[in-house]
Amino acid sequence: MSTASDFMGHELSADERKVLKREKRLARITRATGPLTAIGLGWSVPLAKIAAGDDARSNLQALWKGLGVPLIGILGFLIVWATLAPQVQTSLGSVPGPVQVWEQVESLYGDYQRTQADKAAFYERQEIRNQKLIEAGHADRVGIRDYTGAPTYPEQIFTSLKTVFLGFLLATIIAVPLGIACGLSSTINGALNPLIQIFKPVSPLAWLPIVTMIVSALYVNASDALPKSMVVSAITVTLCSLWPTLINTALGVASIDKDLVNVGKVLQLPTSKTITKLVLPSAMPLIFTGLRLSLGVGWMVLIAAEMLAQNPGLGKFVWDEFQNGSSDSLARIIVAVITIGIVGFILDRIMAALQSAFTFSSTR
Repeated sequence: MSTASDFMGHELSADERKVLKREKRLARITRATGPLTAIGLGWSVPLAKIAAGDDARSNLQALWKGLGVPLIGILGFLIVWATLAPQVQTSLGSVPGPVQVWEQVESLYGDYQRTQADKAAFYERQEIRNQKLIEAGHADRVGIRDYTGAPTYPEQIFTSLKTVFLGFLLATIIAVPLGIACGLSSTINGALNPLIQIFKPVSPLAWLPIVTMIVSALYVNASDALPKSMVVSAITVTLCSLWPTLINTALGVASIDKDLVNVGKVLQLPTSKTITKLVLPSAMPLIFTGLRLSLGVGWMVLIAAEMLAQNPGLGKFVWDEFQNGSSDSLARIIVAVITIGIVGFILDRIMAALQSAFTFSSTR
């Protein structure tokens, strides 16, 4: 096996070996730029390059643009918020500033810790009771009851995530095959396009009563793992979020190189092979664009759906705080608003990372 010294025709000096190692490190960092940028960590690339010995000046400029400028924007927003909030009066008092909102974050986390402690104590008492019953010869009376306390804020976030992923999964299962059919057949596209244009702008508030009545009639024996309120919210998310995926999939399939389709015909590939081997790889960038848009729409729609369906997620949390009307309610609603925004950003970055991994396009 040839070595670097064989290729160069002479033994590498210590300085040359250092340069070679640095170039290899920089090459690895450059390859990681796309995935890091996709997940929102592109600002770490200049730091890694500086650590690897690359030019500090140009990388510091990139770090300033990628991290310094956004941080200054966030800091400016917080200053404006803290300055103007006390001057805006509502029925519950002045609008809470960043400090009051952070206090409610700590309060919600404290509630979560107390609930976890109560839950652990609840199950511990049952275990002690069951042990005593077994020792007394009453094993038939042994049982474990579920903890029925109110859901904590992290649990409500998790419920919302489960609901939106269920709705998003249903939307993807419906939208991608329909989009492929529309892209491959102008007849199918002509038949479905009027329906798409009619139903695409319909608000979730209009879908929700219809979905609620249908689910209540059909989903009679609801399970604890999948309650009716979650099903109603998930189906509402599906009906509102499937359109971007459907439209982008149809556009991606319709715009693939016709030579690829002709190759499939020449090779006499079955339709399933043509779709999986030729159509989908070419249309994947636009399909992922549609999926990102659908997930964003679904997360936005979910909050309104949970408010009305009373699914125990973030939407219900906002509604309950609004109905509560305490002095802390407005600050807690703002906590929920910020949480919704942060989770939405994380979901978009996850989809961007998947798009970067499964397509040839680099998403920024």
